[in-house]
Order: sequence, then structure tokens, then C-alpha cells
Amino acid sequence: MANIKSAKKRILVAKTRNERNKSIKSAVKTAIKKVDAAVAANDKEAASAALLAATSAIDKATSKGVYHKNTASRKVSRLAKAVNSIA
Repeated sequence: MANIKSAKKRILVAKTRNERNKSIKSAVKTAIKKVDAAVAANDKEAASAALLAATSAIDKATSKGVYHKNTASRKVSRLAKAVNSIA
């Protein structure tokens, strides 16, 4: 265990950020799974709605520094491509 006050604080802050980031990433993964499920069911309306929600969640995560902007862009692009592939 750390003896220095600043080191103790860094441990606490790192733990708090880790929990926050984990929560945000989990929400993004859930949103992506909803899009994938709608695409698998060939439900264009549900997939479009889920895509909008997932894009919003990914953008919020990016603005908070959880994801790099290129990672977020790649995720959104792949989801949009999947939704657009529905006939």
C-alpha cells in the first residue's frame, strides 16, 4: 500500500475512473448488441433506431475520453454498414 498522500489519492482516482469507464463501455457494448440483434432479425426500423442510440452512446463515450475518436468512428461505420446491408 502507498505511504505518500498523493499516491493514495492517485489509487482512489484511478479506481473511480476505472469504474466509470467500465460502466460506459458496458453501455456501448449493450447498444451494439441491440443493433446486431435487429440486423440478424432483418428488422430495418428497429435496426435504424438502435443504430441511432448506439451512435449516440459511442459519441458520448468518445467525448468523455473512453474511446479514441478513430475507434469510435470505426465502430459507428461498421454498425451503419451492417444496418444498410439489410434489404
